[in-house]
Amino acid sequence: MNAQTLAQRAYSQNARTTQTPRGTEYELIARVTYRIKSMAEAGPMAYPKLVEALSDNQRLWTALAVDVADGGNELPKELRAQIFYLAEFVQFQTSKVLARKGRITPLLEINAAILRGLSSRRPRK
Repeated sequence: MNAQTLAQRAYSQNARTTQTPRGTEYELIARVTYRIKSMAEAGPMAYPKLVEALSDNQRLWTALAVDVADGGNELPKELRAQIFYLAEFVQFQTSKVLARKGRITPLLEINAAILRGLSSRRPRK
């Protein structure tokens, strides 16, 4: 391992510890979305990894639903309701995909829309 590699690792670790909650959400959703898309495009041999990525996506959306259901959540009530509804839809659609009766595209589109929203919202000062 050379000095440049060590420096890159140290910098990336510090960058992660100073990341905002919105940045963390963005990173998590982006990673799971990338994994779902990659495994879906990889073909039948990658099906176990696709199932794993879909499961991670379900856990992510469950965490989002729990967060917006909390009375202390400061997001607007209407936005919280929309996120909760999307979480329910993700669970339903994922079940259909795993039963091979649904498409992955809606899941990818929902995650992409959330990523656009997270990247466009500016923190309040």
